[in-house]
Amino acid sequence: MTDDAPLLDVENLWVRFRTRTGMFDAVRGLSFTLGRERLGIVGESGSGKSMTGRAMLRLIRPPGMIEADRLEVHGEDILALPEKRMRALRGGRISMIMQDPKFSLNPVMTVGQQLIEALRAHERVSPSVARERALATLDEVAIREPERVLGLYPHEVSGGMGQRIMIAMMLLPDPEILVADEPTSALDVSVQLQVLEIIDKLVRDRGMGLMFISHDLNLVARFCDRIMIMYAGRIVETCKASDLARARHPYTLGLLNSVPDLEHPRDRLEVLQRDPAWREAPSVSART
Repeated sequence: MTDDAPLLDVENLWVRFRTRTGMFDAVRGLSFTLGRERLGIVGESGSGKSMTGRAMLRLIRPPGMIEADRLEVHGEDILALPEKRMRALRGGRISMIMQDPKFSLNPVMTVGQQLIEALRAHERVSPSVARERALATLDEVAIREPERVLGLYPHEVSGGMGQRIMIAMMLLPDPEILVADEPTSALDVSVQLQVLEIIDKLVRDRGMGLMFISHDLNLVARFCDRIMIMYAGRIVETCKASDLARARHPYTLGLLNSVPDLEHPRDRLEVLQRDPAWREAPSVSART
């Protein structure tokens, strides 16, 4: 794979679930690429954002199904890979930060045990080397007293620290792609900014590709390079983050106008109006 080739190449992605009432399509015909950049994916709950992120790691389990004309990570067709190879790919080359660390960390293992296990699952290193790498990564994510934190259990750390530990765990094997699924949703505003600054610095310093999934369009506009806006499992608009003010789709404009703006206060926020025609419109391509 050449240096300018996309890290992630997706064409006509569908995520489907077989139900008692028929087939439900959670993601419908998505096409996009991800290079060494920060790609934001925005939409309401149920728009298919998280399903798209999980599909990148083939984490959709039966009765869910993933279909695509192309779904390649680092040039590998992940839909054709055996599960053993996928386990090496997950975490090793592409990692995912889940929404709430309290449900992602093992409550009966110390932070140190979990970090060391995450690294040794992908690299043949001794426990002492893994421990040193874990300490260095905790320091990278701005955790003070990393030696002490290694011995703590998840219930003994705050939400913000738990999220930073989760980031450290995902970055220990040095992946090239990071999928961040609303990594700040359970945190207060001041801690959110700290976590975002940490992710941003690590992504830039390591030259990674980032998929940043969020409800907050304004936050994504400040943090990302490109934005994909999703509605009902499809991409309705895509643009550079710097061009968000020139967005055209009524759904994008509705999302923007329904969020408070301290610099431009309004007496009433707009109610988001939805047109049934948006659901059946073809998905916009975000391939570069």
